[in-house]
Amino acid sequence: MKPHLFCVGGEDHHLRIPFLIALRQRGFRVTAAGTGDPSPFSRAEIEYRQYQFDRFDAHTFPRSELRCLARLVRDVQPDLIQAFDTKPNLLVPFAVRHAAPILRTINGMGWVFSSTSLYTLALRPIYCALQRVAARWTAGTVFQNRDDKKFFERYRLLGHSPGYLIGGSGIEIDAFPTAAPSDAAGRERRRASDAGVVITVSRLTKQKGILTLLRAADIVHTALPEVRFILVGPRESEGPFAVPQEEIERRRPYVTALGVRTDVPALLRQADVFAFPSEYREGIPRVLLEAGLAGLPIVTTRMPGCADVVTDGWNGYLVPPRDPQRLARRILDLLHEQTTAAVMGQRSISLVRRKFSLDTIVGQYARIYERVVKCHIAGDRTGSEGELQLTSSSHSTIDTGGMS
Repeated sequence: MKPHLFCVGGEDHHLRIPFLIALRQRGFRVTAAGTGDPSPFSRAEIEYRQYQFDRFDAHTFPRSELRCLARLVRDVQPDLIQAFDTKPNLLVPFAVRHAAPILRTINGMGWVFSSTSLYTLALRPIYCALQRVAARWTAGTVFQNRDDKKFFERYRLLGHSPGYLIGGSGIEIDAFPTAAPSDAAGRERRRASDAGVVITVSRLTKQKGILTLLRAADIVHTALPEVRFILVGPRESEGPFAVPQEEIERRRPYVTALGVRTDVPALLRQADVFAFPSEYREGIPRVLLEAGLAGLPIVTTRMPGCADVVTDGWNGYLVPPRDPQRLARRILDLLHEQTTAAVMGQRSISLVRRKFSLDTIVGQYARIYERVVKCHIAGDRTGSEGELQLTSSSHSTIDTGGMS
């Protein structure tokens, strides 16, 4: 019989429902906990426990949250606990300790390691100290990109537990509607009346580079006044990190913010370029995988996670963060060079299908789960049989000659 997995995340935990369903189809019993709306889990018939924490409060470590998580684990009685997101990754080991083996997934190192403010610089040693202590009660840590894994190894934040490398939470290839010829024809018809559409799907925050994107939009607008920029994602819920509404409003002729949408694949198929100017240390941004499946050329930043999906000059372009001039230049390059843009988009489709499919990713996680539970039963709480490298080599070393 497969293990009972208790998967703990934050506000966006519902995005992992396909991952959890795929694990259930492999025989795992799955229970989830998060801070978001329980309705999506109910519709998927996944047992769900809701709890609360403030994701904007980086300097507190409240006892109430620890007690809540400890109580949830006592109620659920799982064989294995999987934590996602920054705060759960720290809270769960402190709350649970040895009640069950714990695996954590570092899906990006976020604001504390992306911001250059004095406040976040002061928080970094505290974060590292907490990670080092949490590792005492962790059976293993999964990283979504090589940069984060190297960071934890360099600063000895793993203790005696192993580290694994798995590229994201997977994407449902067959369920995601990719660009069809009719969509390409629609793009050509639209180009007769305008110069193109640039889209981004992201939280509309400063840390996600939206201010940089807006400044790049000004530059593109000067060169090609008919280009339209579409922003998809939440703003009002982002608290102190949100981009001011007036920054969007004063660019209304050529920038439109649509808010949260459920038809992202359809919106992607109406665009010509995907821009993702993140200043964050990402994990593997799901939006880059979705844009890739939609056949869009991508302009993104040289940040951890982003550079694991996009190879500069092959399936898109990488630019420095906080550089609107270079961002605008690469967007214009793709709008002007439509043949090159189309080739890059096709390469992204191949890459995502081969490396980031849900079936591939879930298979890697399932092998780790079974191994950790086996080691736990045998009395080896750290799973110290040695590190298991589950991902293929970086796509930057792929022979691209046959994939264009």
